[in-house]
Amino acid sequence: MNKLAVLLTCFNRKEKTIKALAALNEAFKSSSEDWNISIYLTDDGSTDGTSKAVAKSFPKVKILKGNGSLYWAGGMRNSWGEAVKNSYDAYLLLNDDTDIYPHLFDAVRKTHEFCIENYGTGGIYVGTTVDSVTKKVTYGGSVFTNRFLAKMKRVQPKDIPVSCHLGNANIMWVCKNVVKDIGILSEGYVHGMADYDYTLRATKKGIPALVMPGIIGACTNDHTDPYLKFFKLSLRERFKMLYNPVGFDFISQSYHMKKHFPLRFPLFIMTGYFKVLFPKMYYHLLYKNRKN
Repeated sequence: MNKLAVLLTCFNRKEKTIKALAALNEAFKSSSEDWNISIYLTDDGSTDGTSKAVAKSFPKVKILKGNGSLYWAGGMRNSWGEAVKNSYDAYLLLNDDTDIYPHLFDAVRKTHEFCIENYGTGGIYVGTTVDSVTKKVTYGGSVFTNRFLAKMKRVQPKDIPVSCHLGNANIMWVCKNVVKDIGILSEGYVHGMADYDYTLRATKKGIPALVMPGIIGACTNDHTDPYLKFFKLSLRERFKMLYNPVGFDFISQSYHMKKHFPLRFPLFIMTGYFKVLFPKMYYHLLYKNRKN
């Protein structure tokens, strides 16, 4: 029997968390393989009764308590750090707002067979998600179009696995050999970028990162453009938003840039402060053109 650890973190999204766990349960029931699944969920100080609801509906879930300041990267490290104390054949990183489709395990099997046949080792398998209403791709794998400028484009899933450089961990399957080689998510990331870092670390060491065939789940990208309100903030508030983990997450972004794109790091830091000090000028000179 294969042993799988599913890793999640949550904060005040009770309904979404329950829905994600229910979708996972349905996929597990649909699997043609025999999996022994353990679920690790870090609740980072929810006040909406998430832990109580999860314990009632899914009593086998191992609920871990955060200190309220873990955010996504810290919460996922907490769940993964607990899971690696045991022996698992694979780890599934899953966002608590992502509803995986029933064919997840079939997609993983196909990807793993492809990976072993073509690379001779297990790797990281990224699942593509779509918006539940528009059906447009929201998260998945990406490839660089310009490494120096850190420009990338989304990989469109095909009928066979496709290699990628970067992967979102909304749905991310990690084989045990990967964890043995590079460990878990890096320290230094507060909220975002830790999943991109993980896939980059892997590919730099020759570990394959593959986008699974087809669409694997639904997840709405509900992140609003920060510039919709940035102009109206005071200078102090703009600095707070720059460093806010759910704002511009400058600490994680800076760490990622320094680690993987050191030549661009000084420019990135200057640009970060430029956007705070001169937000309208930054928007018209750089941000607006980049969005277009």
